Amino acid sequence: MVFRLKKGDLIDILAPGSFIDDEENFQKGIEILKSWGLEVNENNSLSKKFGYFAGDDLTRFEELEKAQNSKLIIFAKGGWGSARILEKDPCWGNGLMLGFSDTCSLLLSKYSQGFIGSTHGPMVTSLFKEPEWSIKRLKNLLFEGYVEDIIGTPLRGGKAKGEIIVSNLTIATFLIGTNHFPDCRGKIIIFEDINEDIYKIDRMLTYLRMTKILTKIAGIGFGNFSNDSCDPEWEDLLKNCIFERLKDFNFPILFDLPIGHIPGNACIPLGYEATLNGDDGILSIDIPY
Repeated sequence: MVFRLKKGDLIDILAPGSFIDDEENFQKGIEILKSWGLEVNENNSLSKKFGYFAGDDLTRFEELEKAQNSKLIIFAKGGWGSARILEKDPCWGNGLMLGFSDTCSLLLSKYSQGFIGSTHGPMVTSLFKEPEWSIKRLKNLLFEGYVEDIIGTPLRGGKAKGEIIVSNLTIATFLIGTNHFPDCRGKIIIFEDINEDIYKIDRMLTYLRMTKILTKIAGIGFGNFSNDSCDPEWEDLLKNCIFERLKDFNFPILFDLPIGHIPGNACIPLGYEATLNGDDGILSIDIPY
């Protein structure tokens, strides 16, 4: 069963990690959601602060638990702290849940436990920064259940089909070995990250090699890894690092997909069947029935 929103639905905003320090952007995101005809429960997110978290671990965990019957949980922002509440093993439901960056820990946990609805895409404080095509794409996914193809740069040819998993690379790496990391056999994996040094990305890809996870996947893609899109030298270093670490594996590879921290963060629903075409650079998502 695939959940789809309709006008008048009540949705929940949660801040499972860092506290909200940009009220203006937060309110602009809420206005976009309301313009779609949604009723928004803000859960007093702005008022919560405990150190650098949006409330202590128990508070954030309890709010996540209470919202599991929601049609949509959209996270307020990233930062750090979402993974801390996984220690309490949330009881997931099948509603939609939207976020990226640090909140990928929750998206992956829900998906790994066999529940649908995890969606990698813009959060409340980043929503208004998105270009029109990205906002329209997100609305189409939430209300209609489909998304358009997106384009990346081929690094190795071939075609792969399988369920798609999208995550921040750092967050995914630190979930390996826990029961919050999904089974990757036959899956298409997409990674994004932000402003990590090349040697750290190399270290994480090396760790993925040693876990043998990469021997099981069908294909792989990479989104944005820097908020400086004008540094071709850095991008070449990243591209070469990725290719060198993955050249031993026989699967298609796409680079520079519009997914991640730079505005133009194309939403992707985890668990949908997808096709990654390494010949023409297209990533397409099937419409579930």
